[in-house]
Amino acid sequence: MIELIGKKVEVEANGITYTGKLVEISESEVHLETELGWVTLLTEHVVNIREAEGGEDLEGKAWGDGVEGLE
Repeated sequence: MIELIGKKVEVEANGITYTGKLVEISESEVHLETELGWVTLLTEHVVNIREAEGGEDLEGKAWGDGVEGLE
């Protein structure tokens, strides 16, 4: 999972699929930066984390920084 940090991912938790930049994974929480803000999910509720289609490296980029499809 560590190789996905900084990339656009899809995270399934609580019956919902969240899409955003994976910022951090700890033993207790998963942190995403999404278009609408920060999302923190309890690790125990996360079913799957996968790279999103077109999941380019977003390290150092914010959602409004001209990342294609995120403007």
